[in-house]
Amino acid sequence: MVKLMSDRLSLTLTALSDPTRRAILARLALGEATVNDLAQPFDMSLPAVSKHLKVLEKSGLISRGREKQWRPCRLEPEPLQEVDMWLKDYRRLWEGRFDRLEAYLQQLQAAEKTAKVASDSADTKAADDQGETK
Repeated sequence: MVKLMSDRLSLTLTALSDPTRRAILARLALGEATVNDLAQPFDMSLPAVSKHLKVLEKSGLISRGREKQWRPCRLEPEPLQEVDMWLKDYRRLWEGRFDRLEAYLQQLQAAEKTAKVASDSADTKAADDQGETK
């Protein structure tokens, strides 16, 4: 099971690595579309767009239906959910690290503020002492 998910995860991440394919997925997030609809914003041939669609289909990110002469493409959410689950542990790791960094920065800022107050207080006392000796 782990091997199968890992292979599917690799296929999904590979498919997502291309900006054209990510743009196609963004368009399909709005609803079904034909190959011609998907090809329209790109400066490439229909066969080139079809190759991108085959990669997306192989990874399970899209499916193609058949309704008479219309072959709509649609977004399939499962592979993206698997990527999200895989990233969840890393997200927790980085959130924990950022929380610790934030706490450390707050300690540094508090120490800096305390040092400044002490320095200002010492400067005021020195000025007062100097004023008394005159």
